[in-house]
Amino acid sequence: MHNSKEKILIVDDETSIRTILETRLSMIGYDVVSAGDGEEALYVFRKEYPNLVILDVMMPKLDGYGVCQEIRKESDVPIIMLTALGDVSDRITGLELGADDYVIKPFSPKELEARIRCVLRRVDKIAVNSGIPSSGILNIGFLKIDTNKRQVYKKNERVRLTGMEFSLLELLVSKAGEAFSRSAILQEVWGYTPERHVDTRVVDVHISRLRAKLEDDPSNPDLILTARGTGYLFQRIIEKME
Repeated sequence: MHNSKEKILIVDDETSIRTILETRLSMIGYDVVSAGDGEEALYVFRKEYPNLVILDVMMPKLDGYGVCQEIRKESDVPIIMLTALGDVSDRITGLELGADDYVIKPFSPKELEARIRCVLRRVDKIAVNSGIPSSGILNIGFLKIDTNKRQVYKKNERVRLTGMEFSLLELLVSKAGEAFSRSAILQEVWGYTPERHVDTRVVDVHISRLRAKLEDDPSNPDLILTARGTGYLFQRIIEKME
């Protein structure tokens, strides 16, 4: 049984899917609210302040992409997108707009529940055996990373990261200079092993988003580097401030 009462917003125009998810998630201890179209989703989101949003892509009035864009203008709340679309590029679009993960329809409710648990747990995840000082403060060139408050500053200006973006950055920084494969990153940050090669695109898109926010020249990254044939690593030498 889930102890705390995190609130989940389910957005889907299919009543049967909303009913199934509302019932299952309520039974394991979540507080559940729902919406049947994009416009209603934004209304409920601003009224209820959910801890996580499950968001269908294909909906009337305003599709999931539009809802995701609007939510990201005002909140870093975790978003898991549901998509029945076969084209990989359509799934990636949601990630590029700020979604944390996606699940393909038809899906197993147990799989979605596992993804939800992982995304909500990420805030409490602490890097083990890391080079992060006890103060939680890292100065890396023009960046300041506060792992306790989960905040990042670039040239003294706050950079807004989603929870998954911060967890990814924290993982790479904790082992600066060490290359991580995409599969290892997916397992460490998202909590599941990729079943298909395309699953690792979740990592690629989040790396791209991080670079766009943190690098001076994202096309020629100085901080988050690609390890050819492996994955990614954070290479800048860390200057610690206790």
